[in-house]
Amino acid sequence: MALIITDECINCDICEPECPNQAIFMGAEIYEIDPHKCTECVGHFEEAQCVQVCPVACIPVNPQWVESRETLWQKYQRLQCEAKQAPGTE
Repeated sequence: MALIITDECINCDICEPECPNQAIFMGAEIYEIDPHKCTECVGHFEEAQCVQVCPVACIPVNPQWVESRETLWQKYQRLQCEAKQAPGTE
């Protein structure tokens, strides 16, 4: 499952640098999470880092983007391969 940032977000800027997949970005009004990049930190950490640091607890599981732990692991592996193939990363 990908995570989502709710409108309770206070734009404190704490979550964005914690995301190892660079899935968190500033949206029109609040931070948002790209579900194509969010692995809930599977492959990096035991727990989602953004959830751990959020002072207002506004980062729940996105009910529109349900994925198994295995699917998250596969996404992590795909993202790692893409990062290695990106120009300028060799």
